[in-house]
Amino acid sequence: MIEFSVVDWSAWAPGLTTKSAWQAWAMAPTLPEGPDTPALPEVPPMQRRRIERLGRMAIQAACWCEQPDDAGQVPLVFASRHGDVARSMELLDTLRQDTPMSPTAFGLSVHNAVAALYSIARGQRGNYLALAGGRGTVEAACVEAFGLLADGAPEVRVIAYESPLPAVYAGFADEPDPFFAWCWRLARADVPGTRLSLGWGGGASDSGTPDSPAGVLPHSLEALRFLLSGESRLQLQADGQQWTWQRRG
Repeated sequence: MIEFSVVDWSAWAPGLTTKSAWQAWAMAPTLPEGPDTPALPEVPPMQRRRIERLGRMAIQAACWCEQPDDAGQVPLVFASRHGDVARSMELLDTLRQDTPMSPTAFGLSVHNAVAALYSIARGQRGNYLALAGGRGTVEAACVEAFGLLADGAPEVRVIAYESPLPAVYAGFADEPDPFFAWCWRLARADVPGTRLSLGWGGGASDSGTPDSPAGVLPHSLEALRFLLSGESRLQLQADGQQWTWQRRG
């Protein structure tokens, strides 16, 4: 089991762009819907035009959690199950048609592309990584962040972001998949904030999140709802693993 404090958070989804809106949503959660895209004024226009909708959401959430004194050195953990898979499908379709692929589109399709774009645009010169861990992606990201805290980082930012799967992959979807992104600022457990513990162990067959209405939210968004709702516990069983979140005051 590990423990840490969430000292701040931000989130962006269609129709949910303020903390007050998200806190109200946590009491009666629904899937975010709509065509909105963040304006992302923090990024210069020439760089912003290269960033697709999913990347804009992730970078907007990350920008809102920046601190004036972090000097661009705070470690970053970007977490997404599928990343910008829609762009990858476009490239595969280009290959199918036997037409030339765009090197820029290829470079922006890799899983760490959003992290790299954010690092360049905002001068974030610290350690960053991008990971995917199935339905337990948020948990994997927090374990990674805890390791960075244990190595001496005073703070780590975790950015979770997802988008709908392309139609060709719809048959593989195992949870809802709306557009959303959020960012948590994590610090050691003795730092003031919302103190959480995360434990894990062998689990039974996958059964989703037993403490919440089945199928209402993807798990990454359910984790944000748990943080905001004030509930005491959240569990996830996935890939033969049981994860247990608990609020510690």
